[in-house]
Amino acid sequence: MRFSFAESMTEPAFYAPLARAAEDAGYDSFVIPDSLAYPKVSNDTYPYNPDGTREFLENKPFLEPFSLIPALGAVTQKLRFTTFVLKLPIRHPLLVAKQATSTAVLTGGRLVLGVGTSPWRSDYELLGVPWEGRGRRMDECIDIVRGLSTGDYFEFHGEFYDIPAAKLAPTAPIPILIGGHGEPALRRAARAGDGWMHGGGDLSELPALLKRLETLREEYGRADVPFEIHAISLDAYTVDGVRRLEDVGVTDVIVGFRWPYHTGPDPQPLQEKLDLMRRFADDVIQKVKT
Repeated sequence: MRFSFAESMTEPAFYAPLARAAEDAGYDSFVIPDSLAYPKVSNDTYPYNPDGTREFLENKPFLEPFSLIPALGAVTQKLRFTTFVLKLPIRHPLLVAKQATSTAVLTGGRLVLGVGTSPWRSDYELLGVPWEGRGRRMDECIDIVRGLSTGDYFEFHGEFYDIPAAKLAPTAPIPILIGGHGEPALRRAARAGDGWMHGGGDLSELPALLKRLETLREEYGRADVPFEIHAISLDAYTVDGVRRLEDVGVTDVIVGFRWPYHTGPDPQPLQEKLDLMRRFADDVIQKVKT
């Protein structure tokens, strides 16, 4: 079992000391969220917030993942960085491939690219990308990012993108994990992903999601292919609970130590974050890994 520390929408100066402390305490990964802009007017709802409201995002500091991760990679040596999740189909996949491979190179191969379609229609509107067809666009983006990350000449001719033969340099291998709880996302993860990322929400739904994912991986003939499952669960906060998650196939648990959906600034000081991180490492991580 691996352990991922989650922190977001906090004071930007906190990230470097948190990353260093996470590595020192025995965490394996640091998850990095993605958010572009907060539109003044929107009818969007957020599926993983209990009441669906979006107001918790207003005025929250969100750093761009491919800017933040290299900075954190420079102050750590082993910690992996997982985007949780990058809103892939609103971006051009060639640019994402360039950003991701450069970030992977700069961090010594410590980038894990978690991707999703984004539940926000406004993200598409802000960037002038059609909301319709986003799933098919996502599939093409994954193929392009994966093809260009090999470092070989790659070309693509699809419904949305037409890319003549080109190569990127330098490159590094990048695992691609698929986020999302809907049937299309689960199918995409089972068919084309190196893993799946659980987004939270109603935690009682996790067992059914894992079972469906198992069935789909068998359907696509990929049941024996290495596959990461990153999950949010209350079971992650006890040793016995972690063992239960291991038994159902979870490879990485994501833990955080504050409620992220409140409005207004993060009220938690850095020292409190560090203390909670260390306490969990002592009470759970060290006991699981020894």
